[in-house]
Amino acid sequence: MNCNELRDHYELYAIGVAEDPERDEIRVHLNRGCEVCMRGIKEAREIVTLLGGTAAPSEPSARLRRRILASVGVEERRFGWAPFLAGALALSLFAVVYFVGREGETAKELARAREELGTRNIELARLNEAFTILNGADTTVTSFGKGQTQPPSGNIFVSRSQGVLLIANHMQPAPAGKAYEMWIIPKGGKPKPAGMFQSAGDGSGMHVQRGPVDPNADLVAVTLEPAAGSDQPTSTPLFAAPIRGLLQ
Repeated sequence: MNCNELRDHYELYAIGVAEDPERDEIRVHLNRGCEVCMRGIKEAREIVTLLGGTAAPSEPSARLRRRILASVGVEERRFGWAPFLAGALALSLFAVVYFVGREGETAKELARAREELGTRNIELARLNEAFTILNGADTTVTSFGKGQTQPPSGNIFVSRSQGVLLIANHMQPAPAGKAYEMWIIPKGGKPKPAGMFQSAGDGSGMHVQRGPVDPNADLVAVTLEPAAGSDQPTSTPLFAAPIRGLLQ
């Protein structure tokens, strides 16, 4: 079997319920150092861990406990219901429900888990980028919106070598089909697109534009644009904060 044929069995292998011939084929691929399968199994284990964290704890019935102990040749009177066995059973029950008994829902749940894992990885990458700017040796900060009656307000952190970090509050969610776009505006020049972002439900917003900042940059502004972005602003800026003095 090739890697593409084994792809749908990675999660089953990761939780130990894959059946032959797929189980043996995956082992063969792993033993020969197949990068595709090794990466797939690694991602599958991450997904299983993520899904396992969402499973509500449950107490197995005494009948089910006896059946499991009997299946491995252990009489119940010889071993109590040890915590580790309860945990293993809970994970096994979860695996059976999600990966064996409900195939249609399994595919949806795995897709949701992959999407959630991808989203978390993206958020983690954004936070790492933000911390890089915050901790930059040449980072300076300016505020906007303070003392004004109209929101939004917040701070802009500028590192000439690392980029620009925008942290804003009181930003209404963008209408359908719209998004916020940040601009870096050089003195006497045209605004340069610096990325799209959305605000959170609580009105907070964060956007990172990595890379060296043009020393001629004069302002950082934000406008509401079509979700696909614009080459030049098509609406009045929600705010514009001066940053030229921060780059000297």
